[in-house]
Parts: sequence; C-alpha cells; structure tokens
Amino acid sequence: MQESLGFCSSINLYIYRERRSMAGVSLKCGDCGTLLRSVEEAQEHAELTKHSNFSESTEPVLNLVCASCGKPCRSKTESDLHTKRTGHSEFADKTSEAVKPISLEVQKDPKGDVDMEEDAWGNSSGQVEEMVVPEVDQKLLEELEGMEFPKAKATRALHYSGNVSLEAAVNWAVEHEDDADIDEMPKVPANAKTVAPKPSLTPEEMKIKAHELRERARKKKEEEEKQKEREREKERIRVGKELLEAKRIEEENERKRLLALRKAEKEEERRAREKIRQKLEEDKAERRRKLGLPPEDPDAAKPSAPVVEEKKSSLPVRPATKAEQMRECLRSLKQNHKDDEGKVKTAFNTLLTYAKNVAMNPNEEKFRKIRVSNATFQARIGALKGGIEFLELCGFEKIEGGEYLFLPRDKVDRAVLNSAGTELHNAINNPFFGVL
Repeated sequence: MQESLGFCSSINLYIYRERRSMAGVSLKCGDCGTLLRSVEEAQEHAELTKHSNFSESTEPVLNLVCASCGKPCRSKTESDLHTKRTGHSEFADKTSEAVKPISLEVQKDPKGDVDMEEDAWGNSSGQVEEMVVPEVDQKLLEELEGMEFPKAKATRALHYSGNVSLEAAVNWAVEHEDDADIDEMPKVPANAKTVAPKPSLTPEEMKIKAHELRERARKKKEEEEKQKEREREKERIRVGKELLEAKRIEEENERKRLLALRKAEKEEERRAREKIRQKLEEDKAERRRKLGLPPEDPDAAKPSAPVVEEKKSSLPVRPATKAEQMRECLRSLKQNHKDDEGKVKTAFNTLLTYAKNVAMNPNEEKFRKIRVSNATFQARIGALKGGIEFLELCGFEKIEGGEYLFLPRDKVDRAVLNSAGTELHNAINNPFFGVL
C-alpha cells in the first residue's frame, strides 16, 4: 500500500509542477501519449504501465458516440476498432458537451488511511510534501546488518517487504538484487503510516535463521546455475552439430572440386594427344608434298603388310634392368590406384624416404628393418599393390615369416638405391607418369 501511494504521489507531484495558469481539459501521458480525463484515470494508467510522466493538456478526450449502438469511443483508434468489429461507421461527436476543466484534486482513500489530496499537493500554500526515509523494524534491520547486508539495501528490503519478517526481507533482497536502485535509501512521504516493530529473535535463533536463509539463497543460486549450464550445454551441442555439418559440406565440395580437376586434366591430356597426332599428320602430308607424292587418301585401304616368317634371332634377349623394373613397378602402382592420387603420392614419398635413409645411413639397422604389420606402413605402402614389390627390388627381403622386411648390410647397393631415388623423383614430379 505504501509503495502504491508513494508512486501515485509522485505522479500527482509532477502534475502539480506542470500546472499552468490556463486550466487543462485532460491529462496527457508523456511516455505513450494517452489522454486521460482525471487524476484517478492517470493513477490507474500509471499502476498498469509504470508510466509517471504526466502533464495537463488543452487537447480534450474525444467522445465519439456510435449512432447505431450508442457505444462511446474516446479516440479515433477506438472508433476504428469498433467499426472493424461491428461494421458501425456512423459516430456523433459529443466531445464539446463533455469537455470541462480537469480537476487535479485527488479523492481521499475510501478507507480513510491516507488523504490523497494532501499527499499529492500539500497544504494550501503550495509547498511540496517532504520525503523521508521510511521507519522500519530496527531489530530486523540490525539482524540484516548482522548478516552483512548494507543499511540502505536492508532498509529497502524491509520497507518493500512490509516489515513482515526477516525471511521476507531476505527473499525480497535476493529477488531484486539486480535492481538499479537496490543500494539506494528509499524515500516516502513524511506522513506515511509507520509499521509497528515485530518481536525480534534471540541471538541463537537469529544465527539459525540466517543460516537457513543463506542455505536457501545458495540452493536457489545453484539451481539457476544448473539451469544456465544446461542451456550452455544445449548451445554447445547445437554449435557442434553446425560445425560438423559445415565440415561435411566443405569436404563434399572439396571432393567435387578434385573430381572436376581430374576430369579437366584428362581432357587437357586428350587435347594434347590429339594436337600431337594432328601435327604428325601435317608433317607427313608436308613430306609427301615435298617428294611430289599425291596426298594420302584416308579412305583408301592400306595394303596389308606381307607376312614375314619369323626368324629366330641368334642374339640373346637383353633382360630388363633394375631401373626399368622399378619404373614398371611404380607405373603399375599408380595405375592400380589411379582414383586416389593423394594416396599414390604419399606412397611414392614414403618409398623415397626409405631409400634415402638407407643410402645415407647404411650402418643403421633401424633404417634397414621394417615391420610389415605397422599401421602407418600398411596405410602408406603395405596396402597398395606394388609397394612391397618396389622395396624388394631395392634389396629388402622378407624374414620371420613375412613379419619384417630386412635389407642386410652386405647387400646394400648404393647404385640400386640411387636408381630407385631417380625413378621415384621422376614419378613424383612428372604429371604424365603412368598416364599414357
């Protein structure tokens, strides 16, 4: 009751300060622009909306009476809504009949507890009513201060909780701890009704009560923190799902880009081969022209070559060199895994590292012995057809039932390893290696 009266008194006080020599016919809310007929309506409007900026206005409150049903409308907006709901569009403007100077005097409270006129306007001399700190239960105030509440905050909590109990004051302080004026001393009219002090607690009871209140406040805060943590966890899960989806989309786009790049490279190779073929045809036609031969008819059937009886050569067939065998092994490896160029390139680089390590450190056994079942080795070389065969061409041998690949020290051949390095460099750097 005291808080409501104090709020209404501040409204009336503002109206009093804005009073002019010319009497107004309405009160206008400075916050939303609503026109009101009396101080009572302004007080009700203030209690509902918490607006407190009111002033007298010479603009009258409209009185539009529906010609069909007689409903009064106090603004054009109300008449438009009435027309929309009922279809009635004829209104009689009786504003001038109802206009009269507004009375800024407030009726007394029906219960007779507080004289609203005197609270709002003071005595006839026009002096503003004095605002003082409200009287609260001193025992309860001391108990709150003993619980480390500031005096202003404790006084405000006791006043607005009605001086009912220590628990009510603490609950009010906890609920309003984020208010901007929580640490300001409250002010009420000097003639505001005081509250009789409540019986205090003994020191032991005060300690118990304080402990209970602290525990209650702590549990409430813990619940709020748990709720916030649940909300944060939901947000983290949502963000995580969005990141995973974004990563999936990025990987899919990268895969499509690589496929398009491979397709473009193959098309470029095809055009290059076609260009070379055309160049050869042009050179051939130019040679025939220089020799005075007629142009070759592409539709003419080429004469079949005479069958020549194969003669056995008396010369021995030259066996493939180590380098040729390595080149063919690498070409076969790339052909077998042509759909995954990244894996092929990784295999070539890994084989180059093995060959280089052995060539640079032939006495180090750790570079000459490889565990075949090693996960990294399997992923890079072992699982690819042709990888182990290339190491065997370099001199590695399977031992212990195929568990290890081992290159004995006395079988380390620098020339073979150098050839392996040359072939691997060519396979890595030549974009057309293994394509044609």
